[in-house]
Amino acid sequence: MTFKAEPAASPWWEKGVYADKRPRLQARARLRTAVRGWFSAQGFEEVETAALQTSPGNEAHIGGFATDYTTPDGGARRYYLHSSPEFACKKLLAAGETRLYAMAHVYRNGERGPLHHPEFTMLEWYRAGAPYDLLIDDAAALLGLAAEAAGVRELVWRDGRCDPLLPPERLSVSDAFSRYAGVDLDVTLGDRAALAAEVVRIGLRVSADDTWSDLFSKILSDRIEPRLGMGRATVLDLYPASEAALARPAADPRFAQRFELYACGVELANAFGELTDPVEQRRRFEHEMAERRRIYGEDFPIDEDFLAALAQMPDASGIALGFDRLVMLATGARTIEDVLWTPVA
Repeated sequence: MTFKAEPAASPWWEKGVYADKRPRLQARARLRTAVRGWFSAQGFEEVETAALQTSPGNEAHIGGFATDYTTPDGGARRYYLHSSPEFACKKLLAAGETRLYAMAHVYRNGERGPLHHPEFTMLEWYRAGAPYDLLIDDAAALLGLAAEAAGVRELVWRDGRCDPLLPPERLSVSDAFSRYAGVDLDVTLGDRAALAAEVVRIGLRVSADDTWSDLFSKILSDRIEPRLGMGRATVLDLYPASEAALARPAADPRFAQRFELYACGVELANAFGELTDPVEQRRRFEHEMAERRRIYGEDFPIDEDFLAALAQMPDASGIALGFDRLVMLATGARTIEDVLWTPVA
């Protein structure tokens, strides 16, 4: 029996394909304008950060794109496309900015799928001297802006629905593990054997080389995340300290001032009460890069200039939101490429 190959998808620039996605792109443009207006009204400065950096970031599971710069004297220097404008924004906080935001194209290697693209837009903003609770109000306001820009009453992703005008539910990670997985996270915190037993009990697979963090991520991604942000947005708050490499400790130092915003089961934003201790930050970066070497056989340099700036940075709170994902949910798009003007070929 002879099988015919599936026909190749039409390129994004084919007139019929583009005509179908153009209304979503127009909604994207309206939202971009509305976002800029909102931040301006709140007294924020829009900043533009260089994409070429000494380091793409130092999180174990985020890949980077490398490029070599030829210096005027014929030498070479390795740079990376940034995976976030975070390091540059924090240097601007050290320089004296107090409220800033960036809408930056960022780059992550090894990521592509319905919710991922190797190049995407990150909306990131910082408030000096402000508690990170205030970022929840900011993010909730942006959900409403997205719905207004798209002319819709609810956000949609697959079978999920979310009312963007309802106040988000605030749920601790520990409470989410208990509610959705029946796992007592406080008891198993840092105890690999105990958490592995819980993973097996709820029907997930444990690999011999799984770390505690790997097991935590399995439960989170399989049993918890798909159920968050249904009906109204969810703020998943107070992550274990080991899962928040750039956040300062919470009142209970086993946990960190980190929250993620979810709508329709989709992670939209990641926020921190920012760590400003350069010694502790170096220790965490070194740990993350050791993990990256173990898993992927490579690591990335640490930006010494960033650590120097961190010592002078004021207390601040910051958040990064996936702008393309927000457009997706507001327009009912199936994939991230449906809301990108020119996807990577």
